[in-house]
Amino acid sequence: MNLDAIDKKLLELLQKDSKQTNKELSLKLNLSVTAVYERIKKLERLGVIEKYVALLRKESVDRGLVVFCQIKLVQHAKDYLTKFESEITQLEEVLECFHVSGEYDYLLKVLVKDMEQFRTFMVTKLTTLQHIGSTQSSFVINEVKNTTQIVF
Repeated sequence: MNLDAIDKKLLELLQKDSKQTNKELSLKLNLSVTAVYERIKKLERLGVIEKYVALLRKESVDRGLVVFCQIKLVQHAKDYLTKFESEITQLEEVLECFHVSGEYDYLLKVLVKDMEQFRTFMVTKLTTLQHIGSTQSSFVINEVKNTTQIVF
């Protein structure tokens, strides 16, 4: 998809603060309010803009521990992959799940309150899923960079 310079600038502004009004955006882009509105609608229609969300501060909602879990399945059969992916999407502690190459099959980003809650998650949820051969967990010590913004 070819985005022109104005589309890119508009996307940059929306990624920084999607609650800006079309009037505020029009002043920053030197466009009419209608032109901004039409561009945003076009970007939404084309799927460039997928959705709008509120980003929460983890500690404010009592979810301060970030854990990356690497998962190895016992087999790479399609049925095993499909079943695992279906089950993992149901776990509220799992924010992100990626099917990856390398020694492990999946990488999970897990968000919990503390180590005790992580242990409960592991024992009562994650390790009860079928077809998991092994897991390895890494605990975040310090968040160096965390952004949702895609830069053009």
